[in-house]
Amino acid sequence: MSLPVLVPLLNANEPEARLVEIHVKDGQAVRKGDLLFTIETTKAASDVEAPGDGFVRLMAQQGDTLVVGAVLAYLTETADEPLPQDGKHSVAQPESSAVTEQSSQPAVRITKPARALAEMLGIDLATLPADRLVTEAVVRQIAAARREGAVSAEAVQATPVTSEILLYGAGGHAKAVLEMLQAIGVFRVAGIVDDNPALRGTSVLGVPVLGTREVLPALRERGVVLAANGVGGIINIDVRVRLFDLLRAHGFAFPILRHPRATVEPSAVLEEGVQVFANAYIGSSAVLREKCMVNTGAIVSHDCEIGPYAHIAPGCLLAGHVQVGARALVGMGVTTIIGLKIGEGARVGNGAVLLADVPPRQIVPAGKVWNG
Repeated sequence: MSLPVLVPLLNANEPEARLVEIHVKDGQAVRKGDLLFTIETTKAASDVEAPGDGFVRLMAQQGDTLVVGAVLAYLTETADEPLPQDGKHSVAQPESSAVTEQSSQPAVRITKPARALAEMLGIDLATLPADRLVTEAVVRQIAAARREGAVSAEAVQATPVTSEILLYGAGGHAKAVLEMLQAIGVFRVAGIVDDNPALRGTSVLGVPVLGTREVLPALRERGVVLAANGVGGIINIDVRVRLFDLLRAHGFAFPILRHPRATVEPSAVLEEGVQVFANAYIGSSAVLREKCMVNTGAIVSHDCEIGPYAHIAPGCLLAGHVQVGARALVGMGVTTIIGLKIGEGARVGNGAVLLADVPPRQIVPAGKVWNG
């Protein structure tokens, strides 16, 4: 199965980015971590690395402006593997590369399907907003507003560009992830998947539970390529890891989720699938490795590194230069001194004070002052 390489979310207030450089050739063999693309928004630039091994099959061109979740390329197992195209396997590229309308007015960046829809509805392209990529959703919003008798540029600009995303899990952590997705404003939740069959047909905060993992192939078939892990794994973090593996095996990719009320310094690095919740702070030159989580109100100070799948719980305070190993859990309200290491798979209980390194797989009881 081909693995999509998607446009990540660089800025919660900018749902699109420009592809400024392609570093590979179509059909080139790459390894996980190889540099593929450089993209930019008005406020940030970022490199996009290969999420796995395979052959690059380019789906975008240098200079394209694409929305979050657009497919930049596929990684395939062979150089001649058939690719998803415009049929049932199509994904949210969204709708096509941008087309710029030439006129004396400010340039309108509009997708080809959106242009066709606007022409069919009799909407003058010159009246479309020039400060964003116009998609079919924007055209429909304008048409609906005009049927009601009024539309303003402000109303159009306030309408976010959306990409469909699946949420896995229906528990308490999933609710927090769901409301973060809604606050970010560039995703439309396609539905919830949960392993409890009794939840099918119910809803969480108004979003329907579609069923168990058996529905994943159908969601991919209809073009949903993004997924968010809504299982916190507070009791057993391996459960969370296995769900990421399950979703990856079905061809889903994991966007960076950063709550608009979180603060992330420009020099910080966030990898695929990272979740940063409301009121968290990520300091200068901090590195959040793939699929780790910094929960509500936690502070990750300058030059920290959080390992893959690690969970920094609400209210945790990490001093500068702290290293947290893969799959570690640092509990609520934990505080540390500068420069220490928390080993892979360690579990630090709520309210602990760390004054020394924590060995791998060590359990630090809640409230303990840890001296090693």
